Amino acid sequence: MIESFFFLLAAVMITYLIRHYIFTFAVLKNAQKPKNSTTIRNITHQPSVSILIPAHNEEKVIGRLLQRLTELTYPKDKMQVIVIDDASTDKTGRIVEEYSKTYSYIEVVHRNKEEGGRGKASALNAGLEHAKSEIILCFDADYYPQRDIIEKLASVFSDPSVGAVQGRVTVLNEPQNIVTRLVALERIGGYRIDQQARYSLELIPQFGGTVGGFRRSLLKSLGGWDESILAEDTDLTFRAYLSGYKVCYVNDAECYEEAVENWRDYWKQRYRWAKGHMQCFFKHWFSVVRSNKLRVREKIDGLLLLNIYFMPVWVLLSWVIGIPLFLIKYSQGFGMQWTLMPIALYSFVGNFAPFFEVGAGAYLDGRTRANRLIPLLIFTFLYSILICTKAFIDLLISKITGKNTNHWERTNHTGNGDCYLIK
Repeated sequence: MIESFFFLLAAVMITYLIRHYIFTFAVLKNAQKPKNSTTIRNITHQPSVSILIPAHNEEKVIGRLLQRLTELTYPKDKMQVIVIDDASTDKTGRIVEEYSKTYSYIEVVHRNKEEGGRGKASALNAGLEHAKSEIILCFDADYYPQRDIIEKLASVFSDPSVGAVQGRVTVLNEPQNIVTRLVALERIGGYRIDQQARYSLELIPQFGGTVGGFRRSLLKSLGGWDESILAEDTDLTFRAYLSGYKVCYVNDAECYEEAVENWRDYWKQRYRWAKGHMQCFFKHWFSVVRSNKLRVREKIDGLLLLNIYFMPVWVLLSWVIGIPLFLIKYSQGFGMQWTLMPIALYSFVGNFAPFFEVGAGAYLDGRTRANRLIPLLIFTFLYSILICTKAFIDLLISKITGKNTNHWERTNHTGNGDCYLIK
């Protein structure tokens, strides 16, 4: 029985290995087509947009983003910028007020301690109530977008089947230290390959919570963001698909983020992502299987996507089970099948993307020197095993006890990414 369970774990990991190979080759093949764009856009389609920016104690970065928004090329008479000052105790509110007085299209929604401080989903729902446009876009406070990013994101909504859009996230402060460099590699694999492949293959590209947005009518019909889920972006992705809409990924709509700078912040951020993603699995997996809105390949990809943060836990479990079985030579056939494990584990170096996806993405971006750091992703993978296992245990405890243990841990932003901007 134990051996059979081990083989089941190995089979699941090999499934992901094949999946990531398919993704990598699909993007590499598509990249060979001259001037090919997998995102069909109507560049003349420029609807009015409302941009939501949740901000809790973001005085070090909020000014940078707001200044950048004033420099965007999108018609300002079609832009509404709503900053949700979510119970900030620093100068965030005052900075936004100064911009609001100068630029008529920038508004601020102040939330006091009783209303705010409950997480990003709560803040976004508050901002949604003030949005006037049909297209709702979201940016985190530490982001720095391209000047023409709104044109690229908003244009895809000319297709009535598109319910949401997602742009590409890249790291602004990549040169800062080893943590930011490794996060940058993860982002390359996760967006340049993983997201692009899922969109090109007509699977389920994921709305990432920032650098993207939704139709207001869809958001309203879904009841807005689910404040009980830590990964509100993944939750919305699946609710959109289960409603018959799709998410469009726009690879050339780039926005630069300030990545976490130390391992402690990395833990807090990835723990929130892991636990939230696991919550989405329990919430949506059965609906995905039963849905008549999804094709078979979308259901398979959806289940694999929902399960992705469980994989480090399953890898740990395979070690716990597999090593003793190998050492005691439980069966003669086990030694041969054990050799499959390095191949399976090979595909999980990194958190969001296996390292060959990272390598292919860096190659396509013309960043071959960045590949020198790929072997170090083994350390982020081992770290992720601890993070995801802790998230899984905490989630199980909360389900057994019936207590809501969710606590939104905001990501610390220092503004250190400013020095990498070209003034």
